[in-house]
Amino acid sequence: MYSPPLPLSTLIYSAPEISYTQAMPNTLPASIVIPVYNEEENLPRLFNEIAQAMRAGTRIWEVVFVDDGSSDSSLQVLKGLAQANSEVRYLAFVQNRGQSAAFCAGFDNAAHPVIVTLDADLQNDPADIPAMLELFEQGYDMAIGWRKKRQDTWSKRMGSKIGNAIRNRLTRESVRDTGCSLKAMRRDMLLRIPRFKGMHRYLPTLMKLEGARVAEMPVNHRERFSGVSKYSNWQRALVGVRDLLGVRWLQDRHFCYEIREKNS
Repeated sequence: MYSPPLPLSTLIYSAPEISYTQAMPNTLPASIVIPVYNEEENLPRLFNEIAQAMRAGTRIWEVVFVDDGSSDSSLQVLKGLAQANSEVRYLAFVQNRGQSAAFCAGFDNAAHPVIVTLDADLQNDPADIPAMLELFEQGYDMAIGWRKKRQDTWSKRMGSKIGNAIRNRLTRESVRDTGCSLKAMRRDMLLRIPRFKGMHRYLPTLMKLEGARVAEMPVNHRERFSGVSKYSNWQRALVGVRDLLGVRWLQDRHFCYEIREKNS
């Protein structure tokens, strides 16, 4: 269901150096990256809510939709949104490659130095994006949401709670809700983190390997507007153990270095 790691050439980031400090509040342009898989009925409402939240401010922004091989009319809807709205860009995979691959394609093709991620199912609330960006710009490299009042079935809430606790224990983390897709992050750091199937579930940990300072905030969570969930607890559990071991290995074997000086 997921793609293999992308080639090293996709990790090259040549944009000019950006200062991610509190000195530039509400000025850093943002790219909102959204994977899409059979969400045709949600997309118009989703974009309208994003536009309502973002057009109220002065920030430059765009939405990068990544169609992950949808079998419904999602791509046609995206083309219509792009034609009617200059802020909309879209990519379409040849075939379904999974959520991690879709996120990475969005990161690679985003135009701006700040990345915001959320799902296309309307359970994340776009109205939370401006506050998350304000938190991000208080000197953090990543801001993540935690769904304080989840609007999911009991089994899904319990599965997520147990999975999050196990992930935190094995990866020595303290993140309240790593499964919440609503996040704001530095693009230059995102382009340096390891890529693998399921990596989107470990973004805070992977960003911390690059030295990221991470903040959390409560966010709204809603019932799915239309369509069906693409995952079950069993699906997540089956791949979760191997991913956890891999991430723990990365933590133990990861290294960073600083160059004191060099000649030309």
